[in-house]
Amino acid sequence: MTSLKQWIMNHPNLTAWFALALGMVAILIFEARDVGLQASQWFWLIVITVLVAGACIWIISWGDEENGAEDDVEVERDKSAQ
Repeated sequence: MTSLKQWIMNHPNLTAWFALALGMVAILIFEARDVGLQASQWFWLIVITVLVAGACIWIISWGDEENGAEDDVEVERDKSAQ
């Protein structure tokens, strides 16, 4: 169990992608269950949904990189002020 927690801490974007994709696919299946889609249509809808979830997490992670750079600048300012 510890190794799973460690992996999650080391790979937050992959973990978020998995969780978001799982939720989005669950909603897709629930909402489209009575539409009468063929197996190939289900397959491609699920694949595209997982890719959209990945794109969402990728876009959200852009802000993480910017915030990390700003934090580094503040730390350097604090060090030089002392």
